[in-house]
Amino acid sequence: MIKVTAGADAPERCSQAFTVAAVAVASGVEVSLWLTGESAWFALPGRAAEFELPHSAPLPDLIESVQAGGTITLCTQCAVRRDIGEKDVLEGVRIAGAQVFVSEIMADGVQALVY
Repeated sequence: MIKVTAGADAPERCSQAFTVAAVAVASGVEVSLWLTGESAWFALPGRAAEFELPHSAPLPDLIESVQAGGTITLCTQCAVRRDIGEKDVLEGVRIAGAQVFVSEIMADGVQALVY
């Protein structure tokens, strides 16, 4: 479980979260990436392409890698605050709330990282 709270407001922290998630998926780890706070914007088509951080992998590539073997969830409250609906998000991104988050982190063997 990786929860990313940062977006363009904290680009290094944001990039680290997506990088760790993509590397974990590539390593065969089951990954659930949660977009909260300012990272919520990256659930929208085209938004990741606007993100730039020197010497880091392109965010659209990292998202694609995570989606290839993991799940990406947009926080319900974060979506509502930004007027983002289910029809607005990238294909494969789900919108879910605290109940789903808690059920995922409480499963046996789950480790959670927050960026």
